[in-house]
Amino acid sequence: MAIVLVLVLVVVGSIGFHLVSPWWWTPIASNWSYIDNTIVITFWITGFVFAVVVLFMAYCVFRFRYRPGNQAAYQPENKRLEWWLAGGTAFGVAAMLAPGLFVWKQFVTVPADASIVEVVGQQWQWSFRLPGPDGRLGRSDTRAVTADNPLGVNRNDPASLDDVVIQGGELHVPVGKPVEVLLRSIDVIHDFYVPEFRAKMDMIPGTVTYYWFTPTRTGTFEVLCAELCGVGHPQMRGTVVVDDETAYRTWLQQQPTFSQSLALVQKQAAK
Repeated sequence: MAIVLVLVLVVVGSIGFHLVSPWWWTPIASNWSYIDNTIVITFWITGFVFAVVVLFMAYCVFRFRYRPGNQAAYQPENKRLEWWLAGGTAFGVAAMLAPGLFVWKQFVTVPADASIVEVVGQQWQWSFRLPGPDGRLGRSDTRAVTADNPLGVNRNDPASLDDVVIQGGELHVPVGKPVEVLLRSIDVIHDFYVPEFRAKMDMIPGTVTYYWFTPTRTGTFEVLCAELCGVGHPQMRGTVVVDDETAYRTWLQQQPTFSQSLALVQKQAAK
């Protein structure tokens, strides 16, 4: 009976803690409430299955407990039960996967009017690059990374010269406008994650991954790395500031371009 009581208390305690838990999601700050909804659906399905399985175990422990004179009836298989279990499992898995597939399609379908931001992960800091007045990002290559060109931007690409390069600083984005985030890693696998945006993606060396989001409120938000990327992983923090349009334009005009940064490095080297 003690085991039965423990199993019932585990179910009741788990459901109660979930409903009144002080640890819940941070307030959302983007359009991806779909992701919250998908997680809630997963919680309900897995929570229901967890409760049913554990309570069934408690019932079996109580119903088939040892009693003098009772003998178990051997039943090697039950096709009806097996079909019910297989069908129920398939339905539950499909119910969890289907919303995720719809959200994933939206997640990787970038609006045509989205602005572009490149995020570069490197042990253990974040850097950013935005297109200049021409609206295009210049080419880049990890093999072109040097001390004075830490992002490996192609110096010979005319589209690179007016790019805005922010190394280890704050990224600003305008509120209410979609942003496509291009993700690139210089060394190991990183993951650009802002909890309030509900969006994240691995950054894999040698390739460019991406996603998009629309900031829905102004504020300052912390960037985390969601992949274990070395001993400095816990300190790999950054900042994203969501501005209104005026503040964003003011900030953008104050940032040096790639050509200006190169000229400054060459000037310092000549001294």
